[in-house]
Amino acid sequence: MTNLNGRRVSRETQDRLEHFVALFQKWAKSINLTAPSTLNDAWSRHIVDSAQIFQLQPKPGIWVDLGSGGGFPGIVTAIMLAELNEGWVHLVESNNKKAAFLRTALRETGGRGSIHPVRIEEAPAIVAACDFISARALADLPKLFAFAEPWARENAALRAYLHKGRDYRTEIEKARGSWSFDLVEHRSAVEQDSVVLEIFNLQRLV
Repeated sequence: MTNLNGRRVSRETQDRLEHFVALFQKWAKSINLTAPSTLNDAWSRHIVDSAQIFQLQPKPGIWVDLGSGGGFPGIVTAIMLAELNEGWVHLVESNNKKAAFLRTALRETGGRGSIHPVRIEEAPAIVAACDFISARALADLPKLFAFAEPWARENAALRAYLHKGRDYRTEIEKARGSWSFDLVEHRSAVEQDSVVLEIFNLQRLV
């Protein structure tokens, strides 16, 4: 066993995550998966940060990862679920080159997931229901809530896990103008001023 954010993971999961990092660094040389400045420390900047999502919600449910991009946190969650041999991640990424990378990453790491190369607004017609939603570095909270709303209508128990930086309180106040929701702020294990917002009971205000 090895540690990730102070939590134990199997050697197999560690190997899968390390292979994913190698793939990410290889593909990022030809397509824009993330900021170039973060490539060399992908483990600490992206893997450890993304793993917080699964560690906050380790139940093997059905996830929708919005704007999956370079695979954070969606591929990391899919790899963690492989250790449980339960659960599934639907990764939504409209960019075909990034979607091709994500397919390769799932295939080579054995992650439990599938890729949907469509716009986020089209995804609810493909993935009718889910238990959890994740997103990282995608959009502000009002926009994320609009993306999540179709799934929230289908599942009153839906929970969303959203990475946010130091300005997250401003986004929360902005969202309260149009949305009713409960939240729990989880301090980031990676960035001092960042959080993972756990959102539930999401409803649009009339």
